[in-house]
Amino acid sequence: MAVGARVGAIVVAAGAGTRMGVDKMFINLGGKPLIAYAVDALQASRYVHEIVLVLSEANLERGSSLARDFAWTKLTSVCAGGARRQDSVQNGLAGLEGCEWVIIHDGARPFLEDRLIEEGLAEAEAIGAAVPAVPVKDTIKVVDQRGLVRSTPSRVDMWAAQTPQVFRYELIVEAYRNVTQEVTDDAQAVELMGHPVKVFLGSYENLKVTTPEDVEVAEGILRRRARGAKPRRHGPRRTPVLRRGTEGRRGDVTTEHTEGTERYGGDATTEARRGAGV
Repeated sequence: MAVGARVGAIVVAAGAGTRMGVDKMFINLGGKPLIAYAVDALQASRYVHEIVLVLSEANLERGSSLARDFAWTKLTSVCAGGARRQDSVQNGLAGLEGCEWVIIHDGARPFLEDRLIEEGLAEAEAIGAAVPAVPVKDTIKVVDQRGLVRSTPSRVDMWAAQTPQVFRYELIVEAYRNVTQEVTDDAQAVELMGHPVKVFLGSYENLKVTTPEDVEVAEGILRRRARGAKPRRHGPRRTPVLRRGTEGRRGDVTTEHTEGTERYGGDATTEARRGAGV
C-alpha cells in the first residue's frame, strides 16, 4: 500500500432486524454479539486505519460499551443511522473525511475474511469501485403483483452482491450526494452515475444473518472453523497497491468470472450449510 493512502471502514448496523423478531446485531453468536465479528475483523486487518460504527439511536450507548469491552482501538466514532440504509452510510462517511478509500460492510455479515478486504482494495485501485459477489445458482423468477411469473432471466450473468464494498472516498460521497432514489447497496449509487464497478469473487460463507435459519448456518460455520477448517479459497489472490489520486473511468458495470466457481452446485445457503457441516 502506498504511503498516504488512508483506508477507513464503515460498519452499517442501524437496521431494525424485523425478520428476526429481535435486534439481530446483538444476538449471541458463538459467545459474542453478532456485530462484534465484523468490527473484530476490521480491527485486525492491516489495511484498515479507522472504523466508524453506525447503529440505531437506541443502541449508541451499547455500541460504545462494546468498543471498550473489545478494545476496538481503530474505532473512531459510533454514530446514529438514518431512516434508510443509504442515510446511515452517509452519516458514516461524514466521520471518515480524512480517508482516501472507504470499505462499507454490513454488520450482519460476521464472516469477513481479510482476503475480501485485500482483494477489494486491489480491484478498486484501477477504477475506484469494487464489490464481492457470488454467482447465483438458483433460477430467478421475475414475478408480478399477482404472483405470476413475468420472466425467467438467464442466471449466467447474475451475481449476488455482498460486502465489503470498496470505493474511493470522493467517488462514493459524490454518488450519494447525487442519488435521487432508494438504492439497495452502495455500488448501485455509483452505477447510477454511469461509473464502472468491478466485481470480484466473494464467498458463499460470507452470509448475511437475517433469519433464525441464518443463525443456525452461522453457528455451524463457527463449529467447523473451531475444528480447524479454513474458509474456502477460489481464484487468484491480488495484493492492493494503493496510489494517491488514481482516477476511475465512467462506463458500464464490469464483472469477472473467477476460476473455481463451477465447483458449486446448489444455492448459496445450501453451499454454506455444506461448508458448515449442518
